[in-house]
Amino acid sequence: MINFNYRPESYFNGTGPNTLLCKLSYPESQWGEEISIYANALDGVYYYEAVDFYGNEIKLNPEKSDQPLTLQELIFMTETMDVDPKSAQGNIELTLSGIPLAESLIYNHLEVYFAEKRKTFGMI
Repeated sequence: MINFNYRPESYFNGTGPNTLLCKLSYPESQWGEEISIYANALDGVYYYEAVDFYGNEIKLNPEKSDQPLTLQELIFMTETMDVDPKSAQGNIELTLSGIPLAESLIYNHLEVYFAEKRKTFGMI
């Protein structure tokens, strides 16, 4: 059973001011696109950033928070990622319309959630 209310106590273990929350892979895309989502801490606030191979400006919702996200909030963030079509590179809009394979050391059930979703849509 997936605990959508799971919230880690912290994203950081004292080794630096940012951490990888999850890596999303889109195997159906032509190039096997990947997007990584990071959390950066500044003045007690977590700022979120998505990075892809092309350097697209990926909009995240929320952009920042006062505490770590719940699993449900992280899923919402990943499923609502968006880019400005005028500046998009590498068919990112098509990639974002897919269902990713997810990896996360912080959110253990993220991988399970997206695997089940891919299975439901016949992608596995």
